[in-house]
Amino acid sequence: MAGRRGSSLTGAAARRAQNPYKKPDQYTKAAKSAGFPARSVFKLEEIDKRCRLLRQGQRVLDLGAAPGSWSLYAIQKIGPHGHLVAIDLDPLTVSLGPNATALQGDAFDVANDVYVDNGPFDVVLSDMAPRTSGMREADQARSYELVLRALDIARVHGSPGSSFVAKIFMGPDFDKARAAIRETYAEVRTIRPETVRKNSIEVFLVGLKKR
Repeated sequence: MAGRRGSSLTGAAARRAQNPYKKPDQYTKAAKSAGFPARSVFKLEEIDKRCRLLRQGQRVLDLGAAPGSWSLYAIQKIGPHGHLVAIDLDPLTVSLGPNATALQGDAFDVANDVYVDNGPFDVVLSDMAPRTSGMREADQARSYELVLRALDIARVHGSPGSSFVAKIFMGPDFDKARAAIRETYAEVRTIRPETVRKNSIEVFLVGLKKR
């Protein structure tokens, strides 16, 4: 069976080989070396540098925070006089320190007091994404809905002049999502960080200067 000698991977190993998200690249290794649990930290870092989002003393809300790279980056930027609230269905894998509140649960189902007592927020971050089904149109639609629901939170609990960042899968609803953000923010930017994998359909919508 000479034709099969070149492929010895089977089962889970084969799936990992075919899935680029399972392979640690240079950014994954750099993030781990710097103490961050995931390469996504570099996406927020680039967005922050391009939009000047995070500063000392701010209040920040991180929706879909696990495993914790965005929260850890944000807490370092806002310093000891800032405060961060991080929420995810899964637990964070990092310690954020005394000026952070980490909650495990549904960001859309937590008590409103959590947002009221810790806000209003200068920056609302959402790296939330649906659990992908493999059906692109369905995943894009669900991503769009997550952006709108995160935007609802930002509208209510973001302070005047605040910023909003949300991940979205590119698709038919992208323009509607951008228009919805423009209703609340004076400036809207679309950013695809350099560290987004080439085969990914994710981009980030950034709302600046909440009205």
